[in-house]
Amino acid sequence: MRTTRSRTLAGLGFFVVLASLSGQASVTVAVGTCTSLANYATIQQAVNSVPSGATIKICPGTYHEQVAINQPVTLTGIQYGTQDAVVILPPATGLVANTVDLDNLALPIAAQVWVHDTAGPVNISNLTVDGTGNQIAGCAPDLQGILFQSASGMLDHVAVRAQTLGAGLGGCQSGESIYVQTGAGLSSVVTVENSSVHAYNKNGITGNDAGTSLTVTGNYVQGAGIVPVPGAAQNGIQLGFGATGKITSNTVIDNVYGDPTIAASADVLLYDTAESSGVSVSSNTLGNSQLPVVMFTDAPGTSGDGVSVTSNKIFGTSAYDAIDVCTNGNTVTSNTIFDSAESGVHLDASCGGTGNNNSETKNTSLESACAGILADTGTTGNTTSSDTYYADVFTTTSSASRCTIPTGLAAFVRLPGTTANKVSPAR
Repeated sequence: MRTTRSRTLAGLGFFVVLASLSGQASVTVAVGTCTSLANYATIQQAVNSVPSGATIKICPGTYHEQVAINQPVTLTGIQYGTQDAVVILPPATGLVANTVDLDNLALPIAAQVWVHDTAGPVNISNLTVDGTGNQIAGCAPDLQGILFQSASGMLDHVAVRAQTLGAGLGGCQSGESIYVQTGAGLSSVVTVENSSVHAYNKNGITGNDAGTSLTVTGNYVQGAGIVPVPGAAQNGIQLGFGATGKITSNTVIDNVYGDPTIAASADVLLYDTAESSGVSVSSNTLGNSQLPVVMFTDAPGTSGDGVSVTSNKIFGTSAYDAIDVCTNGNTVTSNTIFDSAESGVHLDASCGGTGNNNSETKNTSLESACAGILADTGTTGNTTSSDTYYADVFTTTSSASRCTIPTGLAAFVRLPGTTANKVSPAR
């Protein structure tokens, strides 16, 4: 017994020394007084006071503050008795700009939780970020719930909601719940999982820029339904402008713009994503929207190609195609599509030399108003096989003119006769 005890103590001492030498000794503190830990009155005070790698446990309650984080930490809401709600709300005086957009330095951002320039991960779980009472009086600063800028980490079981603007400001192209962007030459690797995102003005979850890798899995994202004109064309989940990532096992619904002849909303928008970088959209449930999945590029051959869209369930497309493929070299397989207003899958030439060299197989289409598969005239190199069709007007066609399209709508992502884009990404 004595020998065993000596070895155990010696081993503990060895690990303590190692932790001390590496600067990784664990520190855990609290916000609020529901624990016996050293505690702070605000989340920001705790973040400012702890060393890198610390854990901050947040007691149930309402915290009126903007939080800035620039070192690796873990923030987690904890249960106390029967209470389990940690809610971050704007300060009583409203939100103020605390950073600028990395892609437009002239655009200020008011982020409720701002994670930036970290050398390690910031992990946030079990809390709510609510934009109610933000008092933003114009289209700028851009209101954002949780913003990662050139930073990495994880959001798990968070609720982000009410990133909306006041009366008369609904047409502002701002108001995003979760946003990830990356400065030139830097990286952001972020996972958003098991979370609830709703009541956003512009976008639910967004990952933009080269250097951004965003994994979005197991979340519930809900738009506002029909957004009246003027308003923002909402997108549920967006990867864009050189970003890469994976969108898996989410439920995304209710992204609809009030006048689809002007713009369209998407459940999943892939806009100029990193070329052939393994972007995937799989096993999601999408619907009651205008464009459940759209892959778009304005630079064919240099961005947006090589996406995998597999095993998604899509229902109730209110204006356009269920899966619009306005890029090249993609794999679209084993998706189940119900009640599309146009086509189940559209191999779309309208982005300029697009809709080519795609593998489109094993999809099931029921009640598509145009066709199960619409492959535009002039598209080449596509493989289409082993699809199943039920009650579609046409199983396949190459001419939208053969289809009955709702009055006032165009068949393509681009507005007819113009170079304007129907899709409306957050940027």
